[in-house]
Amino acid sequence: MIQFDQDMTLQEQFEFFHTEENRKDLPEFLNELNISDVALLIEENGEQATEIIGLLSIHRAASTFKILELGVQKDVIKDLQPLKTAALLNELPADDRTAFLEELPTKVVRELIKLLNPEERKITLSLLGYPEDSVGRLMTPDYIAVQSDWTIAEVLEHIREVGKDSETIDVIYVVNDQGELVDDVRIREFLLSPPDRLVSELTDGRYIELNVYDDQEMANQVFRMNNRVALPVVDNNNILVGIVTIDDILWVANEEFSEDMQKMGGTEALDEPYLEISIFKLFKKRIGWLIVLFIGEMLTATAMATYEMALDKALVLSIFIPLIISSGGNTGSQASSLIIQALTVGEVTLADWWNVMRREIISGVLLGTVLGLIGFLRVILWSQIFPAVYGPHYMLVAAVVGISLIGVVLFGTITGSMLPIALKRLGADPAVSSAPFVATLVDVTGVVIYFNCAYFFLKGTML
Repeated sequence: MIQFDQDMTLQEQFEFFHTEENRKDLPEFLNELNISDVALLIEENGEQATEIIGLLSIHRAASTFKILELGVQKDVIKDLQPLKTAALLNELPADDRTAFLEELPTKVVRELIKLLNPEERKITLSLLGYPEDSVGRLMTPDYIAVQSDWTIAEVLEHIREVGKDSETIDVIYVVNDQGELVDDVRIREFLLSPPDRLVSELTDGRYIELNVYDDQEMANQVFRMNNRVALPVVDNNNILVGIVTIDDILWVANEEFSEDMQKMGGTEALDEPYLEISIFKLFKKRIGWLIVLFIGEMLTATAMATYEMALDKALVLSIFIPLIISSGGNTGSQASSLIIQALTVGEVTLADWWNVMRREIISGVLLGTVLGLIGFLRVILWSQIFPAVYGPHYMLVAAVVGISLIGVVLFGTITGSMLPIALKRLGADPAVSSAPFVATLVDVTGVVIYFNCAYFFLKGTML
């Protein structure tokens, strides 16, 4: 390879080899880089992504391709030469290939599947046949399976023969003659056992498996609870059909987190990167929830109209409406965010609903008391500086504000904590009980609580 200044940045090195006189050495330069460095170059030189992938050896091209952003992957496949595309798709691990294909239009998928060799085509069609968010879409058929009557020596020989094509060899799976899962055994057990020992002597029947139809989010929790790098996947007859590895689960966790964050922001989950989704699609994702929230706020206006006479008699009450309803919305949003996160990571289950409510009642009273006391003191102090603002009944106004804040904050914490649990119980995504949704709901009740407190304390004086 041509010598170059080692102090050059990665981008400067790429530009050096990309010149016309040094271009012949560009493939060697790219193939000697770390995969992460190649991906970084593609990120910085997006318009040359296809060229870079095309110059890599097929194995390194596949390793780089699977860690690229979806939009870049689409651009590469669209512009790559057909022969290179076919080689790339055939080289990709089955689970990564399936994850990419399921993001493409059906017509494009049909054309790309034609480029696969018969064996890979069969595997891909099988994986695509499972429900979209199921474990079956994540699994890979590249694993090592042995039988109980094999010796350790036979197992190690088998690993040498097929191990290079396996997704992982950390765990070896034991099956019977019918292909049913019997057990899983860590590789260290085989390495530390005498060669003539039988596999059956290492098995204890204690293993954890996933079903092909299990939800991917549930699989994420199983991995987290059991600290595994891979788990076997069986069908409804306990036949071992594949494995799921931790890298795929981390990808699912990232996707779920992104979707939940978008839903908690009061919009539908985006199925494309923000800068690549069309304006019309972005509009459709956002307008639905905005309409729902707008109608909710119209209920708030209706509630306020109900108390129009009270406002006419005691205009001073209108000063505190934003303060009251925003406090309830803020505490409700806090509680909702905490419970959604706890449900997502498995810290809270549906069976814990009473414990959650009890804690939020106590929290609501404490939080409301602190805010209510601040509101009470604010009215008292302000009335000493500007006596005409609240009039002679400023103590009653202060009491209305203070008690209302306790009630609204308490209602907000209860609503914000119970709504995600109720939605999960009904089979819906708790993330849709987003901060904007809870805040809108609490706004209506906040107005009702506030004016009822006002009638109770001010009736016969200001009302």
